Amino acid sequence: MSKTTVNDVSTQSGPERAHGTARVEGGSRAFALMLVITGAAGLLAAWVITLDKFKLLEAKVEGKTFVPGCSLNPVVSCGSVMESKQAAAFGFPNPMLGLVAYGIVICVGVSLLARARFPRWYWLTFNAGTLFGVGFCTWLQFQSLYRINALCLWCSLAWVATIIMFWYLTSFNVRQGFLPAPRPLRSFFGEFTWVLPVLHIGIIGMLILTRWWSFWTS
Repeated sequence: MSKTTVNDVSTQSGPERAHGTARVEGGSRAFALMLVITGAAGLLAAWVITLDKFKLLEAKVEGKTFVPGCSLNPVVSCGSVMESKQAAAFGFPNPMLGLVAYGIVICVGVSLLARARFPRWYWLTFNAGTLFGVGFCTWLQFQSLYRINALCLWCSLAWVATIIMFWYLTSFNVRQGFLPAPRPLRSFFGEFTWVLPVLHIGIIGMLILTRWWSFWTS
């Protein structure tokens, strides 16, 4: 019985694969579903945060108080994060950027399910976008843990989704030869891609655990 993994499937072979810039590649069904699921998770998080942000602003205008549903205690406090200046890093609420970015990820995943094929420049541009996403999430994680001193659960969902899609997309590009890498690294990505997002998310989890250790254990 064959085993389905989140690996890519080349849509060209032979001489066509020898010319990296001329190749077009598609992905396996599992890879496409991974993009759809992580994109949907990120989109859901961005949508909920955006709605709560609008409700928070509306309550302020009316002189009322609005407490988001995910504000559970002094540490897990979405409201504190939403009201911080870091929540609008580019002059508008951060989740609005997520509404667009995660929507694009879903579109790519659905296109792959329909057996679409894309050239090298497309995959590298997509990878660069997810790299920016991971970098931005890393900055937000630092701000959340050590500046805002509060954690947003919906933000955490978006972080996890972004990390997973970044590492699997990077693995795709390395194994296809779109990103230059030595053979051992390509072999590693071929067998152990899952280790990288697990390790990445695990490190963030440990930072969260140690940051508020006294609170969790009290």
